[in-house]
Amino acid sequence: MEHTSPAFTAHPETRIGHVHLKVADIPRALTFWRDALGLTLMLERPGAAFLSAGGYHHHIALNTWESAGGTAPPAHHTGLYHVALLYPDRVALATVLKRILAAGVQLDGASDHGVSEALYLRDPDGNGVELYRDRPREEWPKDAEGAMTMFTRRLDVAALLAEA
Repeated sequence: MEHTSPAFTAHPETRIGHVHLKVADIPRALTFWRDALGLTLMLERPGAAFLSAGGYHHHIALNTWESAGGTAPPAHHTGLYHVALLYPDRVALATVLKRILAAGVQLDGASDHGVSEALYLRDPDGNGVELYRDRPREEWPKDAEGAMTMFTRRLDVAALLAEA
């Protein structure tokens, strides 16, 4: 596949507004997204729930319209890799780490990417979830030409937890 510059580029303030997930069971999903991660339930309708941080109408939507009682998609198939929640700083990331561990949620991994620190886990429906914080841009690693670089190294989870 050839990579070319697009004729049109998105406005620089464009952001992902929300993610809408198919889940098997709304109460079970709320135990994770609301109770463990601390998102606020903004609205609940039959077969759907809408959650946010900071009073936004919703960052995460959950529904069972086509998936009630369903199973997670099989590994090694196309679909969602993960949804990532960006935390404002290291203390906020440490705080949510402490909450999820207390809730018995298992981490799939924890990485230092140079530009960010990230925790990886799964929701009860098998959806990948990344919880992360960005480092300030001036701290992002750069190559000899000044271009941003990224890497994946083991994140010191114990040091992160000490900040909670």
